[in-house]
Amino acid sequence: MPHEHFTGQHRRLGRTAAWAVFFLLVAYAVTLVLGLLSLQSPADPIGDPYFSLLELLIVVLAPLMVVVMVAVHGYASPGARAYSLTALASMVIMAGITSSVHFVILTVSRRIASAGFPWASFLFSFEWPSVVYALDILAWDVFFALSMLFAAPVFRTGRLEKTVGVLMVASGVLSLAGLAGVPLGDMNIRNIGILGYVGVSLIVFPLLAIVFGRAQPAPGEAG
Repeated sequence: MPHEHFTGQHRRLGRTAAWAVFFLLVAYAVTLVLGLLSLQSPADPIGDPYFSLLELLIVVLAPLMVVVMVAVHGYASPGARAYSLTALASMVIMAGITSSVHFVILTVSRRIASAGFPWASFLFSFEWPSVVYALDILAWDVFFALSMLFAAPVFRTGRLEKTVGVLMVASGVLSLAGLAGVPLGDMNIRNIGILGYVGVSLIVFPLLAIVFGRAQPAPGEAG
């Protein structure tokens, strides 16, 4: 069936961005695994070149996720557009926070740390507690989770759409579950969130690309 607000631009941008997110998530997952395998001890932080590549991938990923949510908002039926707009707004906030955090880490954190300031680790390290770690948790475990949960009601017609909706709920719930590590001070528990925004998302985004490709644009719009 045609989607009233879904244009040919939504289709093209949505499909392209969703596939790009998928391939970048694959690259992120592979880099993360290689970085973890390179550690002599599980307690050690991931070093370069893996760490810098992970940071760069996130800076590129976040805006593309926003583009996908723009397409989701265009795809939404009139009765679901309040949900899709909330999902889009949440993803914009997520992208703004995480892009800022990881760009700062890439560009200035090491220079400041090498200057010998004793407080640098409390601002720029990914060892709990630190400011950038808390901000990144806010971005992914809260706002990414909210984006997935509010986008899920958009997809409720047909088997493929319902599958996307269920997986979005799973992604959001797992991401939110990672917050448990914060009050407990255990970042191993917080890593549950990674299953949501990396693991389940590896399935969600390519399925979204397929959904967008199958959708009929609004009457009078080029496909």
